[in-house]
Amino acid sequence: MRTSYKGFRMLLVHAHPDDETINNGATMALYADLGADVTLVTCTRGEEGEVLIKDLEHLAAHNTDSLGDHRVEELAVAMKALGISDHRFLGEGRIKYRDSGMMGTEPNNRPDVFWQANFDDATHDLVKVIEEVKPHVLITYDEIGGYGHPDHIQAHRVAMSAAEKSAWNIQKIYWNVMPKSVIQEGI
Repeated sequence: MRTSYKGFRMLLVHAHPDDETINNGATMALYADLGADVTLVTCTRGEEGEVLIKDLEHLAAHNTDSLGDHRVEELAVAMKALGISDHRFLGEGRIKYRDSGMMGTEPNNRPDVFWQANFDDATHDLVKVIEEVKPHVLITYDEIGGYGHPDHIQAHRVAMSAAEKSAWNIQKIYWNVMPKSVIQEGI
């Protein structure tokens, strides 16, 4: 491994706040520390996420529907801890798409969710980022989104389409993958 990645650019495309840290946090921190420019694009605020902390249950979508705001704050803290200064939400830097929830759930049918988004518009939003950042490396999910979450699948589809449609040629594209054994344990 090189001792410096100054001048290299990496773009990560993730569906929800915390996905980047869970999947690529160590990678992001390492390359940022070695001088690479690391950009994170997050597609939603993660409003439909599962709340595992009892004191935060009131934030859930079925209660006050304020989990997204909380997760945006957590994401800002995570980016600071990882040394990442370029974070954006897909769609001109503003929060344009809502978390879709899991397949077959009622939130997945909402017209404002990422899974239901106009694919060409979402792709165009990411093409603009690619052409501005000019990444050497793109990291996103595999074609099944790791474990089948619709927003992860959509992030993969949009990232791959944007990479193809962009005038900038990304040299390497990596997909996050999970071993089947890990998925089976989670089920």
